[in-house]
Amino acid sequence: MGQMNKGEILAVGLMMFSIFFGAGNLIFPPALGQAAGDHAIIAMVGFIVTGVGLPLMGITAIAMQGGRYVEFMNRRTYPWLASALLLILYLAIGPVFAVPRTGAVSFEIGIRPFLTEEGLAVGQFVYTAVFFLFTGYLAMNPSKLMDRVGKLLTPALLLFLAILFIKSFWTPLGEVLDATGSYIETPFAQGFQDGYQTMDLLASLSIGTIVAQSIRMKGAKDDAAVSRVCIISGLIAVALMAIVYGALAYLGATSVGVLGHSENGGQLLAQAVEIFFGAAGNLLVAVIIALACLTTSCGMITGSSWYFNKVLKNRVSYERLVLYSTFFSFVVSNVGLTQIIALSLPFLVSIYPVVIVFVVLSLFDPWIGRRGNIYRYAVDATLVFAVIAGLETAGFVIPAVHAFLVAYVPFFSMGMGWLVPALLGAVIGFFVPADGPLTQADVSLRNH
Repeated sequence: MGQMNKGEILAVGLMMFSIFFGAGNLIFPPALGQAAGDHAIIAMVGFIVTGVGLPLMGITAIAMQGGRYVEFMNRRTYPWLASALLLILYLAIGPVFAVPRTGAVSFEIGIRPFLTEEGLAVGQFVYTAVFFLFTGYLAMNPSKLMDRVGKLLTPALLLFLAILFIKSFWTPLGEVLDATGSYIETPFAQGFQDGYQTMDLLASLSIGTIVAQSIRMKGAKDDAAVSRVCIISGLIAVALMAIVYGALAYLGATSVGVLGHSENGGQLLAQAVEIFFGAAGNLLVAVIIALACLTTSCGMITGSSWYFNKVLKNRVSYERLVLYSTFFSFVVSNVGLTQIIALSLPFLVSIYPVVIVFVVLSLFDPWIGRRGNIYRYAVDATLVFAVIAGLETAGFVIPAVHAFLVAYVPFFSMGMGWLVPALLGAVIGFFVPADGPLTQADVSLRNH
């Protein structure tokens, strides 16, 4: 595997886990466990399929291309579509939505319980300023990202989580009660949809690139070696994620008898830890959330700054982009968590299905070969229905059109109206001849 030893590969896997595992990953599983109750295991299997399986697919797809996924996407779809999609994606998982959310979430859950209502505004300003100073410092030198994040912050995060999990298993809050809502009849399907909320598939397109660059900096220059290390470290990361998700779901499932049904997973987690550890519990939560959010924000700032530096052809330096992105994230994070989520959701609903379809197809690229229209037709069909879903999420609903789509498009009412059109588009693209002969660039892409 090039010149990387087992310890270095483990460090890559820990870095990948730490970047993936942000505050949202801490919040959603306990909420799922609380609502799913005695169906939590089945629901968690569905959650892991999308919350763990899809990110691993993303990492694998990037590894298959030797880390050159941007160029691959540009050739397999339309250049304008790939550019627009990547622009929106990197803004969404970077300084516009995801990174500001890390600061807002870590403040809401970890710091707000210590403050009075009068001190919230000043407290949030001071906390997010410190938070993004650390983010900028860690992201400023990506060559040391693996050492700083993989070897230092991740073990600390895992230690805190281990303490919490051991306590929850040794002295559980209460008994597991009956499932509620959709988890009663369709726990797997509901858990499957819940996994989308992590948005880790989108993040994987950025994280995979970061990991590939870090691996090359460690001496693994060969594409085959980079691919193997990416996949092995990806398996390490997703295995850790699955274990942590399961433990968090168990914590949520045993909490209903004591806490009732909490408004969100963050509130549930904070209340449970306070019961377990008393006054020190809130401090423990603050540290866990801060570490989880810091590693995520660092990875996303690094990935988005690297991408825009490349797009701008070094006209704006990587360091300056990190500075701009960090400052913008700091400003947006003070808008408030609720507003950030409300603004981001329509964009994410529009992007996520397109990325899913492209990533899944790219895993079969060695067999697709010259049939490039499979990508184009499938993505075209997906984009139409994803944009419609995004507009409806933003409140732009035409009742007659909505009723027609619910009646005639399979799974539209479940938020997956893009699925059958994507399959039909891929089938049609299979039979439509490619626009020209297989180029040397295509051959090179396939060999990667």
